[in-house]
Amino acid sequence: MSAETEHKAEAIRSSLALLRQHLDWEQSMKRLGEMQRASEAPDLWDSPESARELLREKTNLESMIDDVNAMTRQLDDAVELVALAEAEADDALVAETLEQLGALETLATRKQLESLLSGEADGNDCFVEIHAGAGGTEAQDWAEMLVRMYARWAEQHGYKIDYIEESPGEEAGLKSMTMQFTGRRAYGWMKTESGVHRLVRISPYDSAARRHTSFASVWVYPLVDEAIAIDIDEKDLRIDTYRASGAGGQHVNKTDSAIRITHIPTGIVVQCQNDRSQHRNRATAYAMLKARLYEAELQRREAEASAASAAKTEIGWGNQIRSYVLHPYQMVKDLRTQVEKTNTQAVLDGDIDAFLEAGLAQRLNK
Repeated sequence: MSAETEHKAEAIRSSLALLRQHLDWEQSMKRLGEMQRASEAPDLWDSPESARELLREKTNLESMIDDVNAMTRQLDDAVELVALAEAEADDALVAETLEQLGALETLATRKQLESLLSGEADGNDCFVEIHAGAGGTEAQDWAEMLVRMYARWAEQHGYKIDYIEESPGEEAGLKSMTMQFTGRRAYGWMKTESGVHRLVRISPYDSAARRHTSFASVWVYPLVDEAIAIDIDEKDLRIDTYRASGAGGQHVNKTDSAIRITHIPTGIVVQCQNDRSQHRNRATAYAMLKARLYEAELQRREAEASAASAAKTEIGWGNQIRSYVLHPYQMVKDLRTQVEKTNTQAVLDGDIDAFLEAGLAQRLNK
């Protein structure tokens, strides 16, 4: 094989070896067999909570093992094919197979990183809150652009999206939006997106076509399940009902179905208006509150460990984690990891994997 082919193949083998090491391969195979037998037990659902936890763990482990086995087979097939193509001097097939190896190398690296997402809530679903900063219509339009970017990313990776709360801007865009991402390791992948995002562009709302700088904040919280205990005293809550704003159907607009919950000791406020049922909105808002309180505790622990505050900062200059420059040049740059991409349209269309992976690698290596 050529040096390029051998280099790519060796890089993939190294990633797969690290994956097996992170998974503790022999122990994982043994554990999977135990869970398979337990899942077939006739008394499995005598304890529904334990059954759900068992099946979730089994599905996650099974998926990781299947991924490693599938990538190993793909590597063997590609190496065999490229050797045959090189022997027959089939340059087109060699190029195609090298491209497949490159994609496999990227996937193996991503899976290797994913295997390190072993935090208490990394495997959970998550809420993503986006708020426009100061700047009126410009900032509100930027907030809506971020909603679209994350929605595109979620769709590309098979996550289900539910829109929990929306506050439209006066002229265009959004003042705020809360989404729920449901899928494998949603919080683990999205957690490094929390922070202030800055946009520089020629404003479509400025008749003089001047350059504007806008800010919006993104905050990501894990959906707290039964495995994570969060105690909330009912006397610490203020619960308000109000009429849902914006489009939502005739029933929504005529009844006070929207729910706002304020956690008095911390000042945390959550709200939900996506359902016609006040009862379901209350349940969703309560889940959001648990998520916010859990994230606040995670921030407190991280702040103590790093001796640095993890509190939210002003949505403005000096606090941004990423800059999206559309004029006078095209560049998206993460200010924490220094990762840059010049295809700004692709990024705004959801191509943010490079930023997510670099952010996770940086955090995991601390």
